[in-house]
Amino acid sequence: MTTVAVPAWTVRRALALVERNFMIYRRSVTPLLNALVEPILYLLSIGVGVGLLVGTVPGVEVPYAVYVAPAILATTAMNTAFNQTSFGVFARLKIEKTYEAILPTPLSVTDIAVGEISSAMINALLTSIGFLVVMAVSGLITSAWVLLALPASVLISYAFAAAGLAITTYLRDFPDFQYVQLFMLPMYLFATTFYPLSVYPEALRPVVRALPLYQSIELVREPALGRLGWDLLIPVVYLVAFGSIAMYVATRRMTRAMLR
Repeated sequence: MTTVAVPAWTVRRALALVERNFMIYRRSVTPLLNALVEPILYLLSIGVGVGLLVGTVPGVEVPYAVYVAPAILATTAMNTAFNQTSFGVFARLKIEKTYEAILPTPLSVTDIAVGEISSAMINALLTSIGFLVVMAVSGLITSAWVLLALPASVLISYAFAAAGLAITTYLRDFPDFQYVQLFMLPMYLFATTFYPLSVYPEALRPVVRALPLYQSIELVREPALGRLGWDLLIPVVYLVAFGSIAMYVATRRMTRAMLR
């Protein structure tokens, strides 16, 4: 049995795939608008609507919408990146056979993986900027440190884009995405998106802290509320490690699947 070495990727080769993707995306702004519609609806219905009933968040003493908005921004970055490297890559890998046409070129499997993740990160950053503008127009920004949400969204999108790519290599058909949603939806609901960690029993808090979305929300919410500290290094390290491990798994499995 012969082994296939994965060649080292270069920025230039990975950017070729990014350019290819954006040549397609530039024909329509619909994907970016769709990525913004859902979080805006959540912000209006839960952040603003439920917020009128809740008032201020106990222990944080900020309006409920101000508390929820940064968390929705984090989930916007997550969903944009994850959806692109899961649904999008699965279609290109299994249905459209796009990568079969790319592999005869100088691009390696690793270059393809890096290019797809980079494309997802750029889209996630654009949707995060759009949502931040919505927050500003809605009067939900209370600290200038909220601008740190943009580099935070880049890191969040890296972690979840890599995770989406890794998970996609295990999926056999589109119905398998239902299993993915069995994890993604509960994580969205229970990772302190809509209420603080203090509402959980002490025994469950470590489980919630272990969720990648919880760490993502902390990385955005704390600066957005004007709270900076060395403890923000925890989500940074977590997301870098999470994304790097997922990237390694995705690259190895894509190489086996595409070059066997």
